[in-house]
Amino acid sequence: MATQQYRIISADDSEIHNEPHIDGSRVTVRDVQTRVEQRGLSPERVAERYDLDIADVYEALAYYHSNPEEMRRVETRHERAVADAKNRSSLTPPDR
Repeated sequence: MATQQYRIISADDSEIHNEPHIDGSRVTVRDVQTRVEQRGLSPERVAERYDLDIADVYEALAYYHSNPEEMRRVETRHERAVADAKNRSSLTPPDR
């Protein structure tokens, strides 16, 4: 009988921005979810782009939806970091 080996490292165990990510890569669960569900890329395209197995992409998506509290904490930390960086920067984007 085969045993499934999951490749998602939780935020608590992650050394990559304290975000869940795919073991053996620097690809975060949040990045996979954003590219597939918000930007409309196919899971196959994301797997190809990051040199991942397609199962890793689907596992990342499943992890995202199975752990909503953890993902909310990660997103809150990310939003706070972006806001802090904007507050520290003296650069402003050009007008369009």
